[in-house]
Amino acid sequence: MGRRAEERGGTFPQAPTQEEWEAMGPEEQVRVVESLPGEVTWDEMAMPEGDKHSGAKMRAKDLLAGYFRHQRRQVYLGSEVAIYYPAERRFAPDLLVVLDVEPHERSKWVVSHEGKGLDWVLEVHVGGDRRKDAEYNVERYARLGIPEYFIYDRSREKLEAYHLASPGARKYTRMEPRQGRFHSEVLGLEFEVVNARLQVWAGNALLLESEELLARALEKLEETARQREEEARLREDEARRREEVEHRLAVEEQRREEEERRRDAAERRVAELQAQLERLQHPG
Repeated sequence: MGRRAEERGGTFPQAPTQEEWEAMGPEEQVRVVESLPGEVTWDEMAMPEGDKHSGAKMRAKDLLAGYFRHQRRQVYLGSEVAIYYPAERRFAPDLLVVLDVEPHERSKWVVSHEGKGLDWVLEVHVGGDRRKDAEYNVERYARLGIPEYFIYDRSREKLEAYHLASPGARKYTRMEPRQGRFHSEVLGLEFEVVNARLQVWAGNALLLESEELLARALEKLEETARQREEEARLREDEARRREEVEHRLAVEEQRREEEERRRDAAERRVAELQAQLERLQHPG
């Protein structure tokens, strides 16, 4: 079953080593995964840090989820999910990404069971001891082979980013921003902080949250409805103008017909009078 490690005077569940895992049969592996808790204790997590923390974390998750859904790429996005690397103390990042895996819901991520470790991690720092995110996690995530690690420091509204320079590296190289943006080769995206908001770019396209996309879709829908109403009004106006023209033409046609009738009647009367005059002038 899962091992336990002594840490800060307490005991925490721990996944078996990779060698132990590979020595197990499938049924025993299933039992080990089921025995590992999906919950993380308060001793292992930072204290709640309010809306500045949760809002930034969930916004970033929403942006990434929308992007990968649009790309139709299978990606697992997790938030504060218990992570079990072989023979390592578990942890629960604020946001994690694993590429090209089934995106179904999970209560935990057991690396040996999933067959893959994390590809990208974001931690959001608001208050308290910065060393957990900026020192301890920098060392630990690199040692675990996590290719990229981003820190969003909300107390200073700044980003820090680290990456493994090569697949076998186990020490991070600090990323330098380019024109204020940090480029993630793992995700193919760029990150920056603007006006106290984490922004994500795919090339020249700024990623939008679900609410922003919905608002834009509603605006577009309303604009389309207005255009259709205007087009309908123009069609009605055109139809009225055609009716008016047709009415004027009909009236004009009636007038011409009436004039022709009057002219025919007048001509007949003139002919009758001429005939009478002829008879009077040439009697018998």
